[in-house]
Amino acid sequence: MYEQQQMGVLMIAHGSRRPEANLDLVKLKNMVESAYPQARFETAYLELTEPTIPQGLDLLIESGVKEIVMFPYFLSMGVHVVDDLEEHRQHYTSQHPDCKFKIAPPLGLHPLMIEIVKERLLTGIES
Repeated sequence: MYEQQQMGVLMIAHGSRRPEANLDLVKLKNMVESAYPQARFETAYLELTEPTIPQGLDLLIESGVKEIVMFPYFLSMGVHVVDDLEEHRQHYTSQHPDCKFKIAPPLGLHPLMIEIVKERLLTGIES
């Protein structure tokens, strides 16, 4: 069981029928959470599998966190990030006024993402 922490992070992916694809988010969470010992991390999926976004948010709230960052493991500001996650944020804000809910930006065109794309292209060219 986690100690009560004031900050929570919900890492959110689309979700897949392939369990192996869903494990990527869990692996990413495990790699990132050690850098933020003051935060409690959970994973959630938008659709097709569990835990769902409400299930993940509920776990964080039940643990006592007062600020939750929803991290979309998505590439762009598409409908899921702009509309779906915002709908969850607004709903939980109205249901839990003592908590603060934020949405982090998606991966997008961050300079490091561009470097990753270049490396992946090189790998594809050389294979």
